[in-house]
Amino acid sequence: MIQGCGSDVGKSVLVAGLCRLFTRRGLTVRPFKSQNMSNNAAVTVDGGEIGRAQALQARACRTAPTVDMNPVLLKPQSDVGAQLIVRGRMAGTLAASAFRSDKSALLQVAMDSFRNLERLADLVLVEGAGSPAETNLRSWDIANMGLAQALDLPVVLIGDINRGHVIAALVGAHAVLDSADRARIRGFIVNKFRGDAALFEEGMQRIVAHTGWTPLGIVPWLPAASRLPSEDGVRLEEPGEGFAVGGERRGRTRVRIAVPMLSRISNFDEFDALRAEPDIELGFIPPGRPLPADAALVILPGTKSTIADLEFVRAQGWDIDILAHVRRGGRLLGICGGYQMLGSRVSDPEGIEGPARSVAGLGLLEVETVMGPGKRLRDVAGTLAGSPFGCDKSAFAGYEMHIGVTSGPGTRRPFVEFDDGTTDGAVSVDEQVAGCSVHGLFGMTSARSALIAAIGAAPGHLDHAASVDSALDEIASALERSVDINRIEAIAHGRI
Repeated sequence: MIQGCGSDVGKSVLVAGLCRLFTRRGLTVRPFKSQNMSNNAAVTVDGGEIGRAQALQARACRTAPTVDMNPVLLKPQSDVGAQLIVRGRMAGTLAASAFRSDKSALLQVAMDSFRNLERLADLVLVEGAGSPAETNLRSWDIANMGLAQALDLPVVLIGDINRGHVIAALVGAHAVLDSADRARIRGFIVNKFRGDAALFEEGMQRIVAHTGWTPLGIVPWLPAASRLPSEDGVRLEEPGEGFAVGGERRGRTRVRIAVPMLSRISNFDEFDALRAEPDIELGFIPPGRPLPADAALVILPGTKSTIADLEFVRAQGWDIDILAHVRRGGRLLGICGGYQMLGSRVSDPEGIEGPARSVAGLGLLEVETVMGPGKRLRDVAGTLAGSPFGCDKSAFAGYEMHIGVTSGPGTRRPFVEFDDGTTDGAVSVDEQVAGCSVHGLFGMTSARSALIAAIGAAPGHLDHAASVDSALDEIASALERSVDINRIEAIAHGRI
């Protein structure tokens, strides 16, 4: 089990890299995370949904993702509660106060899923959540030491030197853990080191002196990690989001695409492929800032709570910016919840996403949405059906992950046509505004190239999937050079 001294210390990336490394060594490897909290999710081969990080780790293992890899997923809907996904399916909501309550039933679900994977694999790599040093949560923990104890798992602890105070973080974890939990830790890794690792050897020995834990390596800063899908909103919270002044690159003016940073934005990793396009400047616009007037395309992204985020759009004044953008001739694309916002009305009569209510949409597409208890989860493929933005018909592959049924006259001008002949989405009569329920449209080179060409950019024809795979291989190779892999394998198999 790979645990960390905090969130965003690199656990997900290191597990993905180890998955690829041990897979390259000929082992059958499976990833596992008992409980995840993220609005970035992926559809599984068995028709459920799991955290995006575990889907990436499955890819690193060169296997299809399954619900057993992340049996408990919490998708935040508000500051005080989250949608609860158990083995890939909606199972209600979980209030923030429930984190301090008995979760033995969820622990049993997690243990059963782990055993399912264990029967299939030579090695299961388990990712923790947050930090085991949050001892105030230990009694109810099913994601760190609580799980490690229940499954009798050895632990490797990760410290992030890029944050500073890494010695204090690791030594502090040793100080606050009880003796039984402390004894589970078989070694530690210092992650995200910039420069010559030999300069921190004295630091490593100081950690050993205070903890007695075995040093397993110093992992360098991994530039390839930036080419991997982001698991959660940490990347969006970092400085530098929005647009650079001038929008210049290699002497060219790039075409700007703006994405409002909704309060419950989901699956925003689907825009990673746009970031890599040489003629595109992608900006996530944070709350409190207007949408840029010079954007060629505004994308309303997916959201975990459509009505709440529609109100959020209005609170930021983004609805006014969007209407002005369309009046100026700009293009507008809505994806999933963003598509639902573009219609005339969004209704939630059963209170699926919050209080039962009905609110007016932005009124830019002739559709309306009614929320219901079922969630549509499936991988899809097809072609861009109409002529959104005047672009060419092109093949796409993606996935659906939404509640609610969207209907109305606008659907007679669909955005996409699936391989089975059915359609989805809507395109305005003037072809300026379009939307659909499909995530992942930009991942496939053909559809992405057609869409960005239609807004005046020169497509780079980049293979995004190949870029992700090469990043996994680069990370695996870096770990092979910097970490005692043989010792980690021995720890996993109980030889140490």
